[in-house]
Amino acid sequence: MNDVGDRFKPTGFTRMFRAFGASMKGLSGAFREEAAFRQELALAVVVIPLGLWLGRNGIERALLIAPMFVVLIVELVNSAIEATVDRIGLERHKLSGLAKDIGSAAVLMSLLLLAVVWLLVLWR
Repeated sequence: MNDVGDRFKPTGFTRMFRAFGASMKGLSGAFREEAAFRQELALAVVVIPLGLWLGRNGIERALLIAPMFVVLIVELVNSAIEATVDRIGLERHKLSGLAKDIGSAAVLMSLLLLAVVWLLVLWR
């Protein structure tokens, strides 16, 4: 047992295996439940191969594909925030709306990052 309570917390390979399983459940749930994640994943299917093809070297390729992964990561965090807010209560509340709006703004900023990086790398 540990100092945080009576709950058993695995370590080592068991913890990594369980964490991987939780991650797969999270990706599956996001794909199943979140249209925005599916849309951004469709964009990634185009952007990542195109970035690998258009980049002239490893650094350019990394710069072209990394922001797409950032978009997906931020969308996953935004979806987690939205699910948590909805779990707490479905009634309208100013702070709940603000939390969702800030998450949405984070997604927008990551998409702008993607666009700016592509413009800067490919503008010759």
